Formats: sequence, structure tokens, C-alpha cells
Amino acid sequence: DLLGIGALMDRRPATLSGGERQRVAIARALATAPRLLLMDEPLAALDAARKAEILPYLERLHRALALPIVYVTHALDEVARLADHLVLLEAGRVRAAGPLATLLAQPDLPLARQDDAGVVITARVDRHDPAYGLSRIAFDGGTLWVGETAAAPGDAVRARVLARDVSVARQAPQESSLVNVLPVVLDSVQADRSTALLRLRLGTPGAAPTWLLARITRRSADTLALQPGDALFAQI
Repeated sequence: DLLGIGALMDRRPATLSGGERQRVAIARALATAPRLLLMDEPLAALDAARKAEILPYLERLHRALALPIVYVTHALDEVARLADHLVLLEAGRVRAAGPLATLLAQPDLPLARQDDAGVVITARVDRHDPAYGLSRIAFDGGTLWVGETAAAPGDAVRARVLARDVSVARQAPQESSLVNVLPVVLDSVQADRSTALLRLRLGTPGAAPTWLLARITRRSADTLALQPGDALFAQI
């Protein structure tokens, strides 16, 4: 039931799709009652559709089982959805280790230089707006409107916010199509020839920070004369 393979029990292995085979393989491993589960790039051989099919089952394992899982992957989307603690390896050595949200928000790590760099925010569903197919989630530092989720109000969820989807302004925008506008404080700026990576702090001073990353052009950063400590508005 946990892996949704009840309907497959009368099928021959050759008739299973890649995603179905992977779910059966995980069930077979769990049947031995392991004390730890090692998953070495379990989705690497699957196409995007099969990967999307199996990821919810891996999330279910994560929530339902009191079983440590060591999960090896190069895919940031899998990391964002499944990991609690992240160990970043580079050339066979540990480059960094720590809580997922902390490491994803560190602009000096290689993760922040990838095209799909971003942060993960732990939140709870506040309410749904079915008329528009949206849900509002709340976290320390504010709220966000996201695509409608199946989670019930009060349920814990993760929101992934990509750096390329965040821009900044010195004044709150008026009559904008962007409904997610949050007050932030600029923590740091790392610039190269063409781009600038901003680390933005959400929440009140003294509270545990919630971080955002924003990737903008260096020209924009210079035009706004951005400096650490500036009070800004993040537009997501």
C-alpha cells in the first residue's frame, strides 16, 4: 500500500514500466526490514514522466517510515523534496554538511551557481483558493501563494523558490501581477561579470532567519546600488 504496488501483484516483471519496477525494488528492499536504506541515484535511469510518478512515493516513505535513508543524487529537485540533512561531496571530499535549508541558501557553495539554484522553505498550508487553483502557505517570515496543493490546511509542506524567480525592489510595487511580495533585508551580494547573487533575509530581527536567493544582473545590482543591510522587497 505504501508504494502503490498492490495492483501489480499479478503482473510479470517484463510488463512493468521503469517507475513500477523501481517501486517494486524498493518494496523488496524494505521487506528485509533494514536498519538503513541506501538509495544510489534511484531515479537516474528514468525519464521525466516516470520520475514524476515515483517521487511522491519516495516522499511518502520519508514521512511514514522511521528509517534512515542515505540518498545519493545529482538532481537538486530530488534534494529539495526529500532531504533533511545534506552532505555535499566534491572530488571525493566533504565540501559542506548541514541542514538542507542552510546549505541551499549559502551563496559560496557550488549549489548556488547552478541554473536551478534556490532555497527550500518549510511552511504550513494556511488556506486554499479553489476558484483560482491556488493555496496560501505560511512560514516564519510571511506567506506565499503557490499552485494548489492536495495537502490540508495545517499540513506541513516544502516550498522551493528558485533564485531566478526572485527579483528585488526598493519600494513595494503597486498594481503588479506578482502577488508574492515580501519585505527582506539584503544579507550579502556575490557578483561576477554579468550576474549578482543576493542572499535575502526574511523575518524579524532576532528570530531564526528564513533565507531567499535572488539572481539578478550585475547591471541591476549596480543601478540599485545594493549594499548589505539594505531593506528591500523580494518579488517572487
